[in-house]
Amino acid sequence: MIKKNEKVTTEEVNTSSQDQFVFGSFNYKLLFVTLALIVLGFLLMIGGGSDDPKVFNEEIFGFTRMTLSPILILAGFVLGIFAIMKRPK
Repeated sequence: MIKKNEKVTTEEVNTSSQDQFVFGSFNYKLLFVTLALIVLGFLLMIGGGSDDPKVFNEEIFGFTRMTLSPILILAGFVLGIFAIMKRPK
């Protein structure tokens, strides 16, 4: 502990600040889950097109592409914000 009258050198400050990480392990796990949710959302959104431009495919308006994918992507972004803002123990 540093008392009021003691002088602190820059080496002591640098070594004490280098020993700590910004995020804890739980934060990194949440960030990886965030990345997985966002990638999964975009993967579910691709496809459904037709090889023939004259044929319309109704599959592009399915539940997966219109509802589930955007929900997963938004949940990923919200979880990412939470993972960044949560303080490590």
